[in-house]
Amino acid sequence: MQLGNSLFHARKKCGFSQEEVAEKLGVSRQTISKWETDETLPDIRQSKKMAVLYHTSLDDLIDFDINLKEIEEAIERTSEETEAKIDWTKAWGRKYPILLKYQSEVNTANYALRLQNMIDELKKEYGYNDMDAFLVLKDILGNVWQKRKK
Repeated sequence: MQLGNSLFHARKKCGFSQEEVAEKLGVSRQTISKWETDETLPDIRQSKKMAVLYHTSLDDLIDFDINLKEIEEAIERTSEETEAKIDWTKAWGRKYPILLKYQSEVNTANYALRLQNMIDELKKEYGYNDMDAFLVLKDILGNVWQKRKK
């Protein structure tokens, strides 16, 4: 994503107009426009001020991805009650159909037992509760998958 596009989406997400940002930063509205259209670049001091104004880090502002931010915020806003109502297999199965059919092909009890043993090991060795042990195991599996993709 271009820096200008990142600046535009970060500003919009915060509900500021170009005029409001310009006033807070002590620059013209045209300057904000030029930054957002990649015509010019803000200096590092102005960039830091924008990051503070937009309630984000400078790194996140540079790589601002509105879709990613919206997903992260939706996850944060989701209550445990709502999470319990979601059929995650069905939801993810729309994107990954294997999730809707593997149960009839795989000896899930065998894998479930082995995974439960790993969860129990994490609980015993590190004092984690059930949820924390599950999340750690899930994260380890995700990291293994990312390395295999390379």
